[in-house]
Amino acid sequence: MVITGIYYAIGLVLGGALVSYLTSVWLGLPFYLLAVFCLYFFRDPERQIPQGPFAVSPADGRVVQVNKEPGGLTRLSIFLNVFDVHVNRAPISGKIAQVAYKKGKFMVASKAAASVENEQNTVTIQAHDGTEVVFSQIAGLIARRIVFYKKPGDSVAMGERVGLIKFGSRVDVLLGPQWEILVREGDRVSAGSTALARLKENA
Repeated sequence: MVITGIYYAIGLVLGGALVSYLTSVWLGLPFYLLAVFCLYFFRDPERQIPQGPFAVSPADGRVVQVNKEPGGLTRLSIFLNVFDVHVNRAPISGKIAQVAYKKGKFMVASKAAASVENEQNTVTIQAHDGTEVVFSQIAGLIARRIVFYKKPGDSVAMGERVGLIKFGSRVDVLLGPQWEILVREGDRVSAGSTALARLKENA
């Protein structure tokens, strides 16, 4: 993640140096400012992972929707702006049961329709006790690059880095009726450290 930002920054600095050499330093300045922004955008801070029967947020951002779905499911939608950390993390420990990529539109990610119509990568994680959590990396108006590091069959730990979405996006999480939801619309959440839900006793 940090290395990706460095690559972008180096390219922009070289571009700025070329423009400055051919024209003026002032015309090269925007390239240098974008290089600094890329280093900031691709930051990857360490996170304190909570202990217990939790499902943690797979993304930084703001909870824009908490909706009940058919079958007792709850959909939590998290909107990431360009200033949020864009590293995605596993919401629970377990095994990657399925990864399904779907092409789609690039609507503004804060809109509800983006959950259905936008390009996305949907991941199902199955815990050792059979509990499943599904989350979707959803592209937005600017975000056109979804990255996922894992493949079906891989084991992941709660809060482990599993991918990223570049430049503004959305992440949806589907939780079954065995989960007690701990967040509300408008809450700010942090990937890997904010508990979205707690597994109910005797679930």
